[in-house]
Amino acid sequence: MVKRLLWLGIGIGVGVVVVRMVTKKARQFTPAALAGSATEGVRGLVDEARDFLEDVRYGMAEREDEIHRAFADGEALDGGADLSWARGVGQKFYNSEIVQRQQEG
Repeated sequence: MVKRLLWLGIGIGVGVVVVRMVTKKARQFTPAALAGSATEGVRGLVDEARDFLEDVRYGMAEREDEIHRAFADGEALDGGADLSWARGVGQKFYNSEIVQRQQEG
């Protein structure tokens, strides 16, 4: 009789644990839980895309500054060509009335 009560108690305990585990897993597949999971996934994707675009914009700004400096100094970007004839052309351009009016307006 004691053995039967022991096994009955063990069976009830295992049954409770199994029911709790199954209920917990079933809650993960409810429409609300799936919507929340999808929302988190999309939010993460949007954040990653935003970070990527920010990095691209930063790189573009750096490259644009490099190009403007090279143009103003009359230097080749690859460093291989002799552009001594172009020295000062960029400064004259940036100091011209056309550029000044565009920057003001």
